[in-house]
Amino acid sequence: MAPPAQTQRSASPSQPSGKGEVSDLKLQLRQLAGSRAPGTDDSKRDLFKKVISYMTIGIDVSSLFSEMVMCSATSDIVLKKMCYLYVGNYAKGNPDLALLTINFLQRDCRDEDPMIRGLALRSLCSLRVANLVEYLVGPLGLGLKDKNSYVRTVAAIGVLKLYCISASTCIDADFTSMLKTLMLNDPDAQVVANCLSSLQEIWSLEASTSEEASREREALLSKPVIYYFLNRIKEFSEWAQCLVLDLVSKYVPADSNEIFDIMNLLEDRLQHANGAVVLATIKVFLHMTLSMTDVHQQVYERIKAPLLTLVSSGSPEQSYAVLSHLHLLVMRAPILFSSDYKHFYCQYNEPSYVKKLKLDMLTAVANESNTYEIVTELCEYVANVDVPIARESVRAVGKIALQQYDVNAIVDRLLQFLEMEKDYVTAETLVLVKDLLRKYPQWSHDCIAVVGNISSKNVQEPKAKAALIWMLGEYSQDMLDAPYVLESLIDNWDEEHSAEVRLHLLTAVLKCFLRRPPETQRALGAALAAGLSDSHQDVHDRALFYYRLLQYNVSVADRVVNPPKQAVSVFADTQGSEIKDRIFDEFNSLSVVYQKPSYMFTDKEHRGPFEFSEEIGNLSVGEEIADTVTPAQRVEASDNDLLLSTSEKEENRGPSNNGSAYSAPAYDTALQIQSELTVSSSSLPSYAPQPSLPIDDLLGLGLSAAPSPPPLKLNPKAVLDPGTFQRKWGQLTVSSSQDCSISPQGVAALSTPQVLQKHMQGHSIHCIASGGQAPNFKFFFFAQKAEEPTTFFLVQCLYNTSSAQAQIKIKADDPSTSDAFAILFQSALSKFGIS
Repeated sequence: MAPPAQTQRSASPSQPSGKGEVSDLKLQLRQLAGSRAPGTDDSKRDLFKKVISYMTIGIDVSSLFSEMVMCSATSDIVLKKMCYLYVGNYAKGNPDLALLTINFLQRDCRDEDPMIRGLALRSLCSLRVANLVEYLVGPLGLGLKDKNSYVRTVAAIGVLKLYCISASTCIDADFTSMLKTLMLNDPDAQVVANCLSSLQEIWSLEASTSEEASREREALLSKPVIYYFLNRIKEFSEWAQCLVLDLVSKYVPADSNEIFDIMNLLEDRLQHANGAVVLATIKVFLHMTLSMTDVHQQVYERIKAPLLTLVSSGSPEQSYAVLSHLHLLVMRAPILFSSDYKHFYCQYNEPSYVKKLKLDMLTAVANESNTYEIVTELCEYVANVDVPIARESVRAVGKIALQQYDVNAIVDRLLQFLEMEKDYVTAETLVLVKDLLRKYPQWSHDCIAVVGNISSKNVQEPKAKAALIWMLGEYSQDMLDAPYVLESLIDNWDEEHSAEVRLHLLTAVLKCFLRRPPETQRALGAALAAGLSDSHQDVHDRALFYYRLLQYNVSVADRVVNPPKQAVSVFADTQGSEIKDRIFDEFNSLSVVYQKPSYMFTDKEHRGPFEFSEEIGNLSVGEEIADTVTPAQRVEASDNDLLLSTSEKEENRGPSNNGSAYSAPAYDTALQIQSELTVSSSSLPSYAPQPSLPIDDLLGLGLSAAPSPPPLKLNPKAVLDPGTFQRKWGQLTVSSSQDCSISPQGVAALSTPQVLQKHMQGHSIHCIASGGQAPNFKFFFFAQKAEEPTTFFLVQCLYNTSSAQAQIKIKADDPSTSDAFAILFQSALSKFGIS
């Protein structure tokens, strides 16, 4: 019986059928290169499609370069386009092969078909090969004078591409004057727009070195040029209109009449269907009327309708962008938008990012006349299944309450949230109730009555738990169970991972003790004992401070912890007025969407305190080991080279002491502290000042002082080769990690990395590698223990001159000595620029 016939399956053009697929394509292309038989172009199309599909998915088909060029001798525009796409993709990486394309591209630039001329010129300018610059000048000059507008359009942008490859060639060929002539005289609006775009870019880059370019750039903002563009603005495409409007926004009119003339010319642009054109027009209106207060307010009224229309008619992405600009305007003039608050109600099918922005706007426009309606709407969102939106809704209600609008009703609504029995709603509400009590102490009775019924076991979020603990301490005299709730929280001290909660707990239990001493005595003793043995430095220091304060005088402790309190009138704004004005100046840009000025997300020094640019290819080997390393030796960059990684992936971090010179003593129980805090239930006795005690006897328990360890000594002639350093760095874990401040003298002294290297070498700490550029520098140091030649300390130091901060990570063969070395290293670093 014969086997069944196998069905023939056609291979997908995007999936090669075997290793020889590219070789087969090469052979087939070569066979078709010189053929003029009927149907040849159709066969070429199929082969070109395969080549382009392979190239698109990342398969290297650069070996077909010669064959693709030979097959380009055709009048088929589709084939031309695919060939140009292929050539532009591989030309930069193969400059030698790109020479093969020059002849046929130059020939196509003189083709009878204007479409082919334009495509060829665009491809020729897109090769981005410096060696081929001389071949661009002639075709570009012809293209700028071509009778077809499409070719002139391509040539205008081609001049900018040439400038990016070789600025001197572009300037010497006098292409800028040709572009200027075209810009002011060409009948085609797209040619004019492209000339304007290219000239703005070129003159902006040349202005720093050429006075002529600076004058030409200023001439673009002259009245005749601006009015020339305004009179032709309806001829331009949407993209070109935005370009012109951006130029007009920088123009300074001579008087108010000229301002009104320009606004009248652009009035119909506010009704444009494209959101970008509307926003660009609004920017012109706002910037031109800044000095005219009455007119500026009228502009706000005029632009409301177009903006609200765009919000409701566009895609979610467009709505968000327009809402961001509307939010900026609302923050500047909330009263003008207060009657339009219903436009900012959330729709059920809107994305969460749009809803969140609308909640911010509802908060901003709330006033005495609309607070009730807005809060009612926000309360509906609190029950939303979208948890982040529910949280934001609770915060919005709280923000409105802090603005002193109808506080009575809002406080009642907030307290109702606590009865919803939803953990996230309860958590957000507790944080807001804390802020409300700080501003409106008169509401403490009503709030505490509801908060007292909340079980601390049901509150898990750190901020909410901290707020609850604050209220337990602040109003302990009004909450009957406050001492016992605090005691239960202290019993679970070790299970609490948030330092913020532990800090609040220490303060709250001391406040409660000073008001209700008999009930809180045991809790206070346990809290101080736990705090003194806590690994977090701030918690340890606060417990130590409270203990010493109680030792000195309880009355003084009461005045320190429970001073006379004044209601908070104003809460700090997250953005200063200067930042907001800067964002307004950059209207119709990403600055408004990001809600921060452009320099904060474009300048390198604002991308993070210790971010290094990707251009750092290697770190230089320190001069002090030149005797043991070849002078020309460099540490090459690689994925596995820890010396050069600009960010460390540390999974196992050792305990950090934050630069502390001592450690807290350990206590098995709280009874030792409780014995010293025995007080009468009727009065608080005064404690006489105690004589100074050794650090290890903070509690006055008669513990002997631990002998101070001998000072750490380093080998001034230590030697470590880079290979060993790298191996050790990869094997050891971080034993100490801390931040430290740099003195102004140290910042000023760091002119080059070698200055700091020599300074640290004077303290027997040697640099093995360094790199970076201002303001960020990265150093790798090593040191050797004098008594133990096998004990090395390895240090990574990220040095930032703009923030005057240094991040230090230490790895050691003997981790027990890393704390002592950390103190020594910080001491040496603090003397940089001073000694």
